[in-house]
Amino acid sequence: MKKLAFAFSLCAVSMFAEDLSGMIGDSKCGAKHTAAAEKDAKCAQACVKGGAKPVLLVGEKVYTIDNPDAVADHVGHKVTVTGKVEGDSIHVDSVKM
Repeated sequence: MKKLAFAFSLCAVSMFAEDLSGMIGDSKCGAKHTAAAEKDAKCAQACVKGGAKPVLLVGEKVYTIDNPDAVADHVGHKVTVTGKVEGDSIHVDSVKM
């Protein structure tokens, strides 16, 4: 019975976690950045250093990040994040480059 309960708990956690690939940008410039341009990466890093919040850019979609410290080392990078998405917001569980 314990094994069955454990299996269900794993399924419940994985049902809510999503993988999204994009760029960690900034809230000031938002979707103006692309993961292909080095100047956009430098701009995003400068904007976050200047006080803008990091965001996840997936195509034209901009997700706010509930826990920005989770992506602090990845601003300007193309990444895949795993986390819980609620509307236009994501709580990041892990980040892979």
